[in-house]
Amino acid sequence: MIKWQEVFSKDGLPWCNAAQLAAPIAIGDLASLKLLLDAVHIRFCLVKPYQESKHYPLVEGRELLPSFDNDMFEYKDLPGFALVAFARQLDYFAEIFQFDKLHPVLVEGDGACCPLENQVIEQNLQTMAARLPRIHQDIFRQQFRAVDTVEMENYPALMPYLLNMDRAHVLAWGPDNHFHLAGIFASFPSDIDSELKRFGIRIGKFVSGDNEMYERNRMFVYQYLMELYGFPIVSERRTSSALFARKLHKMGERFLLRVLGQTDRTITTYLSTGENTRYPTLEKIALVAVDADQEEALNIIGNNDFFLDRAHRVIILRIRYRQHGFNTGNVRQDRALSVLSQEVLHPLTGEPLKGLNIIKDTSNMFLRLNDIVRGEYTGHITYKRTEVVENTDTHEKRLKFLFSWLTKHQRRMISYSDDFFSNVSKVLSSYLYAPENDDVFESLHELHQEVCTRFSYIQQARRVRILEDLCQRTFKGQRITYVTMLREAVQLLNELKFEIVSFFPALVDAVINGVEKILRDRYLQRHYIEQPEDSLTPTGQEIRKNYGRLVALQDGFKAVRKVRATKDTMPV
Repeated sequence: MIKWQEVFSKDGLPWCNAAQLAAPIAIGDLASLKLLLDAVHIRFCLVKPYQESKHYPLVEGRELLPSFDNDMFEYKDLPGFALVAFARQLDYFAEIFQFDKLHPVLVEGDGACCPLENQVIEQNLQTMAARLPRIHQDIFRQQFRAVDTVEMENYPALMPYLLNMDRAHVLAWGPDNHFHLAGIFASFPSDIDSELKRFGIRIGKFVSGDNEMYERNRMFVYQYLMELYGFPIVSERRTSSALFARKLHKMGERFLLRVLGQTDRTITTYLSTGENTRYPTLEKIALVAVDADQEEALNIIGNNDFFLDRAHRVIILRIRYRQHGFNTGNVRQDRALSVLSQEVLHPLTGEPLKGLNIIKDTSNMFLRLNDIVRGEYTGHITYKRTEVVENTDTHEKRLKFLFSWLTKHQRRMISYSDDFFSNVSKVLSSYLYAPENDDVFESLHELHQEVCTRFSYIQQARRVRILEDLCQRTFKGQRITYVTMLREAVQLLNELKFEIVSFFPALVDAVINGVEKILRDRYLQRHYIEQPEDSLTPTGQEIRKNYGRLVALQDGFKAVRKVRATKDTMPV
């Protein structure tokens, strides 16, 4: 394993201004390349700007938690870049994207360099200089006039210049099957229109030629597709990187694609090493300040010397994500991504510290909610992707914070334990429905209703999720029998039918689909419904009766859905 201090210098000082790597680098596999790139990019693109700025905009832990917020600020003085690396030699004409090619110096069989070595180095130098802003060109030529710029040991020294190029750079194998800088000024094709429509049709959200359906579902599909690859709907650089990674993976390429946005201050990496997986692996690295109330995590990090800046509780945090295929029958069907693991990286060695929960801590979430309703939360959120709201010193701001908080954590709240959600409900209800707030909320009626509606949806969706679990014959995390499944399903639907008047259409559909799955169970039909009643045991007769009750309850939900559909189509 490459340690960062070994990469940058022989004396263990990884943040010194070394002109090149400590030793020649010969890397031929993507995993080793990723370790090297982690060291270089964290050093130059995260740590160096942090150490040079008194006001570096650290990433809040919640920003790394799906679903991702839109970026509202651009930090033009911070680094930004994109790169792609292929574990193969390039076939220039056959590649599916545009870039300026750089050439490795060929080595003869006896180890001697090609007689045209100086010409190749000069050609590479001129190619790179031509793509730099004019202010950097002379300095660049002087610094690298006798240097083979494509060799990986010179890559760190090139970073300040690569960060000043508008487009991506390319790494690939040379003739020796080791990585080198193979190209610059690369444009990643996104083809967002075709990709979005194909994906929407595949998951059943679009139908070819149905304009109304397309208009109704376009933003959902767009947001889902982008989040599947780790971004909200954002800048062209990150959109094209995400869709290019998708395209390369579908082609079976072995590649690493990495992008750093000046707005998100986060290094996002896609890695595909040839395994038969549905998506490339996805991870993010950012500088994060650990919350002061996470005492256990702070002690572990401090005792192991993993702080980048102990006084300000700053760490280098790496998050790995799990992608989820779209499931129209799931009440959390908008969940494209979830957190797989979290690691704190040692600032000198790159060693990972595992087992900590920095961004997904439920107690931390609960404390933030308390601060919001009390008006004590300091910070900012993006309300409906368009408005930045600072602090919670007015009821209007608190409601906007609550709406964003509920939207952000909706999918997790649907899944969290009853005890946690009970505490959340008490805090929200004590604020949203407090008599002393009636006059204030009357003047903010639309905003207040918006928050209450979002809260009601989550409450009802939690109950629908129980039905989804019952369809899989699980209840409260335990495997259950058919008799228990039917019994619990009937009880749940008897409770839900009293709320159906104020139910959300999507949840009514989810209930009907869930009951349909139970009723279509072939084992259930074959052993209890299709058998003569007098041949059934008492348990079998109970199953049969509850089956009939479920049919009647499902008919009731279908009738309500039909009435609503009729009302929606009636002219006003």
